[in-house]
Amino acid sequence: MDSSVDGDEQEETKSSPQTGLLSPAVDRNPSPPPDKADGEEDEDLDAIGDTVYSKHWLFSTLTRLINMVAKHSEENSEGQMQLSEDDEEDLCKVWDMAMDKDVAGFLQEFKVADILLGVIAKSRCPRLTEICVGILGNIACFPDTCEALSQNEDLGAVLLLLLGDADPPTLLETSRLLLMCLSQKDVCSLWLHRIRQQASVCSNLCFIMSSSTNTDLLEKVGELVDKLFDLDEELMESWITSQPHEDEEEEDGQNQLDVILCLLEAAKQLRSESPNGLEVYLHILQLLTTVDEGLQAFAAPDGPGKSVWDFVCDIVCEDLCQTNDLSVVFHERKSMMVQTFSVLQALYRCHSQWCSRSDASLPLIGTIFQACQYHKDEDTNKEDADDEQLSALAEITTEFLADLCSQMSKDTVADLIKEGYLTEKTCLAAASCLLPEFKTSFQHLQAALSEVDPRLAEVMRTEFPV
Repeated sequence: MDSSVDGDEQEETKSSPQTGLLSPAVDRNPSPPPDKADGEEDEDLDAIGDTVYSKHWLFSTLTRLINMVAKHSEENSEGQMQLSEDDEEDLCKVWDMAMDKDVAGFLQEFKVADILLGVIAKSRCPRLTEICVGILGNIACFPDTCEALSQNEDLGAVLLLLLGDADPPTLLETSRLLLMCLSQKDVCSLWLHRIRQQASVCSNLCFIMSSSTNTDLLEKVGELVDKLFDLDEELMESWITSQPHEDEEEEDGQNQLDVILCLLEAAKQLRSESPNGLEVYLHILQLLTTVDEGLQAFAAPDGPGKSVWDFVCDIVCEDLCQTNDLSVVFHERKSMMVQTFSVLQALYRCHSQWCSRSDASLPLIGTIFQACQYHKDEDTNKEDADDEQLSALAEITTEFLADLCSQMSKDTVADLIKEGYLTEKTCLAAASCLLPEFKTSFQHLQAALSEVDPRLAEVMRTEFPV
């Protein structure tokens, strides 16, 4: 499992306070605070590193923040705090400034983590909490400052608890910050340990996935869960297997939610809104099929396997392969095709009856035959042969076809021929893929064809004498 993240990826995860959402790396640094006079003699001393940002302005802004929160806490500890437009604007400037490495280092030296932790603890203002976490998230984009932040045990505990917050922008920034820390190889083990110890992380993430309609939040939470499962197989197994019954409750009184069903609900929400987000969740489902605990959960009689099968099958047949030109799909969505076929193959091995002689399954089987034909036609294409994802897709397609053919009834073969899925061209392509490695599956298909369409069976026998 690969946990490395290069510098470009880290850069792209910085956030902007203007929208409260993730944004690509900015093309320029944000404008400096406006209160710095030109010609100031001590300008160089006041500048942060090689930037034009003012130490004095930053000190005064953070000091004002501390005093503002303390005053509100003393006067009205229970009421919700409101940020003035000027205060919000200045704090958003700090959020922007934290994208700069020199500023991030300076803020860390200034113990900003402790300052913002105190603000978060006392904050009764969702926007203020979001901004504080956003600042920390931008500071964590750099390895040195991320390591320093990660050593703060109190901050680590509070951030994990924030996953139970009710404010979507705060949840988005918290998820982004945690993902950034997990992507730094020097501190990811520390965060994994904390997450293993905090049981509420699983239930809070499940609640978000099962109930949120916020596309950006679902995408980021999906990336977080994907990273966790990719880094820590034992954590993934424990989240799958430690599901209490519906009548059991956690210590906080909330019912534990089924991880797989929550993943499925989020994937359904993203299906029409975000293809990239959907791909993240399909990859998580694929990861679940790589461990025995995941397969057992899918195979359980009352488990989520059938629901996942229907959903993924529908994606393949309705969203991806509704075109006669599969080459476009295979090149543009090859990663998603690998994930969907991998999940479906694993589920088929759990319950082969899901893909038996039912009208709903015929388009899927037909798609597999068409995919084999595509791979056969493109086999001589040097560029495609060197494409690792297309090679992986060809491999999983062949294995899935072998599984299907080994149990395919003559009635199913007859229906495939009737619906135009099984033709002389696709039959020969399938035979080419199956031989010589999957000889038994080839013979089973040929035997079924002999009963349904002797002419087609004879063509296969002539082209591929076995």
